Amino acid sequence: MRMSHLLAPTLREVPAEAEIISHQLLMRAGFIRRVSPGVYTYLPLMWRVLKKVEEIVRQEMDRAGAQELMMPILLPADLWMASGRWFVYGKEMFRLKNRHDRDELLGPTHEELITDIAKNEIRSYRQLPINLYQIQNKFRDEIRPRFGLLRGREFIMKDSYSFHSDEKSLEETYEVMCRAYTRIFERCGLSTRMVDSDVGAIGGSSAHEFMVVVETDAGENALLYCDSCQYAANVERAESRIEIVPGAFEEQEPLEKIPTPNMKTIDDLSAFLKVLPNRIVKTLIYQAEGFGEKMEEKKFVAVLIRGDVPVNEVKLKNTLACYELRLATDEEISALGTISGFVGPIGLKLRVLADESVREMKNFVLGPNEKDQHLVHANWGRDYEPKEWVDVRQSQVGEQCSRCGGELKQARGIEVGNTFKLGTKYSSKMGATFTDVDGTEKPFVMGCYGIGVSRTAQAAVEACHDKNGIVWPVPIAPYHLVVVPVNVGDPVQKEAAESLYRQAQEAGIEVILDDRDERPGVKFKDADLIGFPLRITVGKTITEGNVELKERQGGEVILVPLNEAIEKAKSMLGIR
Repeated sequence: MRMSHLLAPTLREVPAEAEIISHQLLMRAGFIRRVSPGVYTYLPLMWRVLKKVEEIVRQEMDRAGAQELMMPILLPADLWMASGRWFVYGKEMFRLKNRHDRDELLGPTHEELITDIAKNEIRSYRQLPINLYQIQNKFRDEIRPRFGLLRGREFIMKDSYSFHSDEKSLEETYEVMCRAYTRIFERCGLSTRMVDSDVGAIGGSSAHEFMVVVETDAGENALLYCDSCQYAANVERAESRIEIVPGAFEEQEPLEKIPTPNMKTIDDLSAFLKVLPNRIVKTLIYQAEGFGEKMEEKKFVAVLIRGDVPVNEVKLKNTLACYELRLATDEEISALGTISGFVGPIGLKLRVLADESVREMKNFVLGPNEKDQHLVHANWGRDYEPKEWVDVRQSQVGEQCSRCGGELKQARGIEVGNTFKLGTKYSSKMGATFTDVDGTEKPFVMGCYGIGVSRTAQAAVEACHDKNGIVWPVPIAPYHLVVVPVNVGDPVQKEAAESLYRQAQEAGIEVILDDRDERPGVKFKDADLIGFPLRITVGKTITEGNVELKERQGGEVILVPLNEAIEKAKSMLGIR
């Protein structure tokens, strides 16, 4: 391809809508253009990158024994009603009605349809296990599309689904798929960390995410990892050992009610009473909404948790099995017969959940449901006894690993893949069964596995760039090599550049010839911005029979004879 013919409209200024460096670079380097919020056109350079990521994914899926198919994007609502997710998926689903006034949707994921396919086409245990995948556009009406391809409303995804006769078979395939994912991201030039994650709207018994760890604000997901073992988890899922609270072994002291005028916050109360926040039990009231198919049902619930730790609202949603959750307003708290800032569990006519962080506490501070008052030296059993103990605490940096006791540290990551053990969540609800070896009908045991193809491409840019532009890993670079004649009007330089261009093509190198009549600085800046892994510069040294080779990674420049340049380029690019 000649640069004069390539649609690669580079920009010198950063587009106003581009918030993070990878988004900025993809826009500036002429890879993508925004159509509307969260929707992008992939220009030729980006499409080449995406096809390369897809091909790596396809090769590793085939190697793992999965079979490729293609399902429709436009889906009937009745399948989603059968699974129950039509009512619970939320506003991210693109819903529409056809001309016959029937509900349909644009597929955000395909668990329902693939389960229906298995229900109709797989009859016997002899056909199991089976793993089916597709690479396809998906649609999710994100409330705040941002960061380019990392949080879009339309995106490219590889989704696969496995069907099994039992949990043991699922575990075996799950391990195979996790190894395949690791190879995929390694082949894309990315280092990933597999972390425990929440199952979210997909559901199932457990899940993992594959994160590209980055040192930028693009890491939408915070993860905690142990510095002594392999444990790592999304903060929504992370667990840690609970610190023994000072005073846990004290003798109980008499309960007192004391004035605390306008002391509504933990910090204010701590300073006023001269006690540490970890000696205070705070009572938070939440409104939970949507239980099963009862999407309109709303309930208030109180949570008791130590004053110095936050509630993990994802854990709380999972505990309550609800779909929406928010803190109650001051007005709602008042209507419940208590006062914001002074809430406590004694006499509260609500369901009360007590976090494990408060179980061993003694002589603690507690709200009495009276304005400008607090209880001190409160104790469980004597003054109040929680009926439900739960883990809804958010683990923090510096706490001890729940597995080995090592210190937890935090990193930011971009999720590029996820895996779920679905069990029989979908097959049981949708009547998808097979005949087992003993002749009985059983629901399929399922797994599902996703890779964000377009997210992976942008994550590579976020992880691989410098001040001059993108530094593409060779396997997914749009082109391997750019040949740049410094002066296209010089017949010697032009002839040498044309010769190198032809030789590179014959050698199987994906090559661009920058034949534009532009200043050398413009060509060099574009080459660095776009991120070609290798550049051959044909300049004044050609009179001596030499050309310059420059690696994009590291910027090393070497002088080589013209007749050796392509062989040297092949070696540097790892092309045989």
